[in-house]
Amino acid sequence: QVQLVESGGGLVQPGGSLRLSCAASVSIFSINVMGWYRQAPGKERELVAVISVGGTRNYANSVKGRFTISRDISKNTVFLQMNSLRPDDTAVYYCNADRGSVRTWGQGTQVTVSS
Repeated sequence: QVQLVESGGGLVQPGGSLRLSCAASVSIFSINVMGWYRQAPGKERELVAVISVGGTRNYANSVKGRFTISRDISKNTVFLQMNSLRPDDTAVYYCNADRGSVRTWGQGTQVTVSS
């Protein structure tokens, strides 16, 4: 069973930046796809950015050019660098590990963009 520990959320002003981290309890090479999803109040959970074991990245259209997903293989950690944050980025952000037959979620970290 993969365990995911997230960190890095918080309150930031519009236009600001945050970096989220997600540390996995296993080698990220054993995980097909890792990524970040978010859920705003009253809305469904949505994909933000994912990275495959081969390094392919995919982003939601709403975050392209502003967010960057990366990884540190030596630390089994995936990051989400979020720049030019907007109020509509406010949500709980969840890390996800997709091993095909099993998907694991982190506990979530709150990101609030407000002046």
